[in-house]
Amino acid sequence: MSAEKMGTVEYIQHHLTNNSIGEGFWTLNIDTIVVSLILGALIVFVSARLGRQLSTGEPGGFQNFVESILDFVATNVRDAFPGHNPIIAPLALTIFIWVWLMNFMDMIPVDLFPYLFQLITGDSHAFLKIVPTTDLNTTLAMALTVFVLIIFYSIKIKGVWGFTKMFLFHPFGKFFIPVNIVMTFIEEISKPLSLALRLFGNMFAGELVFLLIALIGGTLAVGAAALFWAPLQIILDLGWLIFHLLVITLQAFIFMVLTIVYLGMAHDESH
Repeated sequence: MSAEKMGTVEYIQHHLTNNSIGEGFWTLNIDTIVVSLILGALIVFVSARLGRQLSTGEPGGFQNFVESILDFVATNVRDAFPGHNPIIAPLALTIFIWVWLMNFMDMIPVDLFPYLFQLITGDSHAFLKIVPTTDLNTTLAMALTVFVLIIFYSIKIKGVWGFTKMFLFHPFGKFFIPVNIVMTFIEEISKPLSLALRLFGNMFAGELVFLLIALIGGTLAVGAAALFWAPLQIILDLGWLIFHLLVITLQAFIFMVLTIVYLGMAHDESH
């Protein structure tokens, strides 16, 4: 697995390749699915455990931390979502926490889990990619789920004819219906694409930077050169880790807020 045993390009390609089964459209990235499900199950387990131990007197530190997250999400929902829909706040909370946890997997040393996985399987070339949001399938699936909800509530709130009028008469009026259809279609399809590609692009780039930093220790820190390159790698790794912690939080926040805003637009009858 280490860069010492393979070339730079091979090392990066190996880390950016999913452990998959199937071919073509029916390819399943097993590592993405398993890690996503484990993190989702972790959210359910911690939530259920905390729910059984809630204290109204003097809550502990973890309960205070969770309540601060709940208040943070509730504030964003109140500020960005018109009216009331009981599903919006739980959906926003789930998105924020789940996306943040998937992003946080990028903070784990890039060689650790692949190395352990190779030890378990006995396959020195086994692939394992543990950051689900560096897989476009993950971000696109979440974005399409939000998009389905957007379409559902647009039709539910505006009605079929109201939803159709949005395509026919927006934004240039009744004399430019063909142009309106094209423009509105582009506007709508850009919503899931912007959600998916923004998150994927930022996380993929972050993972790539971690790999490049790891290469400093794997290819350059040899012999006496290690006295220079090894400390440099530690400094760069720590600096990027601190910065990337802000990035993964910001990306989870953006995904959550855009979901709230898009669903708010779907609930606006005048939009």
